[in-house]
Amino acid sequence: MLSRLMSGSVRNLEREYLCTVRLLDDTEYTCTIQRDAKGQYLFDLICHHLNLLEKDYFGIRYVDPDKQRHWLEFTKSISKQMKSQPPFTMCLRVKFYPPDPAALKEEITRYLIFLQIKRDLYHGRLLCKTSDAAMLAAYILQAEIGNYDPGKHPEGYSSKFQFFPKHSEKLERRIAEIHKTELIGQTPETAELKFLQKAQMLETYGVDPHPCKDVSGNPAFLAFTPFGFVVLQGNKRVHFLKWHEVTKLKFEGKTFHIYANQKEDKKIILTFFAPTPEACKHLWKCGVENQAFYKLEKSSQVRMVSSSNLFFKGSRFRYRAGLVPSRSCPSITHGPRLSSVPRTRRRAVHISIMEGLESLRDSAHSTPVRSVSHSDSFIPRSRSQAMDSGDGTAVISDETYSPSDSVLPTPVAEHSQELAVSRQINGAPCSIEEEKESEAGTPTVGDVTELGVDSRVAGAVQSAQLSETEQVNKFVLSVLRLLLVTIGLLFVLLLLLIILTESDLDIAFLRDIRQTPEFEQFHYEYFCPLRRWFACKLRWVGGLLINK
Repeated sequence: MLSRLMSGSVRNLEREYLCTVRLLDDTEYTCTIQRDAKGQYLFDLICHHLNLLEKDYFGIRYVDPDKQRHWLEFTKSISKQMKSQPPFTMCLRVKFYPPDPAALKEEITRYLIFLQIKRDLYHGRLLCKTSDAAMLAAYILQAEIGNYDPGKHPEGYSSKFQFFPKHSEKLERRIAEIHKTELIGQTPETAELKFLQKAQMLETYGVDPHPCKDVSGNPAFLAFTPFGFVVLQGNKRVHFLKWHEVTKLKFEGKTFHIYANQKEDKKIILTFFAPTPEACKHLWKCGVENQAFYKLEKSSQVRMVSSSNLFFKGSRFRYRAGLVPSRSCPSITHGPRLSSVPRTRRRAVHISIMEGLESLRDSAHSTPVRSVSHSDSFIPRSRSQAMDSGDGTAVISDETYSPSDSVLPTPVAEHSQELAVSRQINGAPCSIEEEKESEAGTPTVGDVTELGVDSRVAGAVQSAQLSETEQVNKFVLSVLRLLLVTIGLLFVLLLLLIILTESDLDIAFLRDIRQTPEFEQFHYEYFCPLRRWFACKLRWVGGLLINK
């Protein structure tokens, strides 16, 4: 009986894993999970620990042994997703940035968003001009230490805080000046609210950068924001596509394509190259999830898509009903607040409880996503005016956009062969120029009328050529896969038939085969010598083992 109890306890221990989740305030939450526990179970534990009700903006991120980041899928087993050995370490992070964070009803949600944006500022993801950076840092100071007090805050007190990856003494003096003169009297809650309102107006708000290269081999950062898809190069935003303009996201190996329709029915295709196939798949999945989250009101608007390729190798993501939440919200009362949050107020509020975006399941080759006409309602007024001003590029900061290594786990690889193929196949440089002209509203050179017609014709021809080439490639690949599978099946059947005919099974059709001259010739000329050769080799190996 004792041995049975001990063996049972050992099995139970083997079915439990230790899991540590680092929260946004740098504290850690440790728990024990069952071997078959799904991601939703762990996420619910964390939300209960934080008393977090507006869950839909957050997710759990982890890094695999190859330094590739992933979002934990709530519908899958945790142990099957983690490629490393337990104990597991993950992080709670903002996955979908709210379009207007200051309008969130729950104070704990706003505080967590504040902590995430503060991290973005420190790691260089939220890059902005020096004047904006000084104001944001001053708000953080006001929220952290309160009003300026000469007795408590000596000269150079702002240098003790690390707001950015690097900053100058001039910027530190400007931060202290704003804190001393412009923010006196603001409570921590007000300072955090002003911080959120200021941050949401920046071009890099909500940017989770994915390092890539464009078709010319130039480094770039791709990102998905509450307002659309952006490409950052140098200190500029070189491309911006609103969510209702993006018609399809697609990846093949390391190549990522964005299909879009802009004004005047101009169709463009942007092509980029990720460092690895895994990074490209992660990029594609983030884009699909972001567009579904920000664009679709109901799960009925989600299109079910499956792969049409025969014996297709790749991920099988597919949308499921109920993933895209309804925006209607019941009224409930918030419970006790997280102890680490320096606030004690209680209040009843309306919150938005969504079903949460689970792992999307779709063909890895194409993911059409429907557009909704009310997209611009999320965009703040000043940002919307800047986007519609006709300028295809926008200066985002005084420095080059280069987030710290902590958010770039995989290096950007060289893609010389892929770049050459891409230039020959899809003519992406022309598509990029079309996008610039479309955003600018006017052609750059030449006659206005002729250039407008020529660009539309060129865009249509390029799209048709790309579509035909892709269809031919898919057909050829499908035929090759079918041929390989057929040959493999025939080979297996032939081996099975030889084994059966050489066995002692007494079946009518096997007896008929054994009596044929062809079988007797095969048996005496090939099978018997081969069997003797194998037997000789086995005796030789056995003799070596015995001698040892």
